[in-house]
Amino acid sequence: MTPTPASSPYGTLPASPAPAQRKPISLPRLREMHAQGEKITMLTAYDATFAAVADAAGVECILVGDSLGMVCQGLSSTVGVTLEAMRHHTECVARGLRRAQATAWLIADLPFGSYHESKEQALRSAAVLMQAGAHMVKLEGGGWTTETVQFLVARGIPVCAHLGLTPQTVHALGGYRVQGRSDEAAALLMVQAHALQDAGASMLVLEMVPAALSATLTEELRHCPTIGIGAGVATAGQVLVLHDMLGMNLGKMPKFVHNFMAEAHSVQGAMQAYVQAVKQGRFPVDALHAW
Repeated sequence: MTPTPASSPYGTLPASPAPAQRKPISLPRLREMHAQGEKITMLTAYDATFAAVADAAGVECILVGDSLGMVCQGLSSTVGVTLEAMRHHTECVARGLRRAQATAWLIADLPFGSYHESKEQALRSAAVLMQAGAHMVKLEGGGWTTETVQFLVARGIPVCAHLGLTPQTVHALGGYRVQGRSDEAAALLMVQAHALQDAGASMLVLEMVPAALSATLTEELRHCPTIGIGAGVATAGQVLVLHDMLGMNLGKMPKFVHNFMAEAHSVQGAMQAYVQAVKQGRFPVDALHAW
């Protein structure tokens, strides 16, 4: 008997997920998607199996996030994650994608302290992650990071920037708070975003930023797709922490997260529902978590 598809505020889940054949994801392909207005999907993954399942579900970008410190290691923040831990998990994910003959684009976080000392330190750290299998590295912050981004890009290392709530500096920010609310803060964030694009960043994560500000940045940054997390529906793409979107969280579930597993028949089904909801502009629902 064929199971009946379950309904969800983010659409109907397929009873038997069968992702369509996709082109291999590359920087030119991501730029093409952005130019054509096709939403980019991203999920975190920290091991071979979940990475392969996410790719099979149609996720274009896999992020080995330093969020592994909280969801895998039980830390209270990402600050304690080491470069060696990031190398290990990046290697695991890359191995899983290769075995599955996957097409996803693999991004790895540069952890706290691995790029703060100098541009040369950032290059050494990025080289570790690229040699582990990453296609791109991600770093947090604006202003002082602009020169680092330019330095890495000039040496052939694609960079994803990250503004808004930057978890590595959560203590300086006073906790997990929305960023860019005041006119002054929004203006600074916009200046930093344009500088990072000009420095050569190929992607920009906007975390916990007001939806209107994210929409403006997405419109202005023609050459740098924005990827939102708690930043509204207008960004060029979306990212979620894998465990959050599957309803598994050791702490308080972020307001902007939807549990896609609640209506799914499988993990792959939940991932595919997430992809469909992002592609169709139905996730996130701004009215449910407007800042």
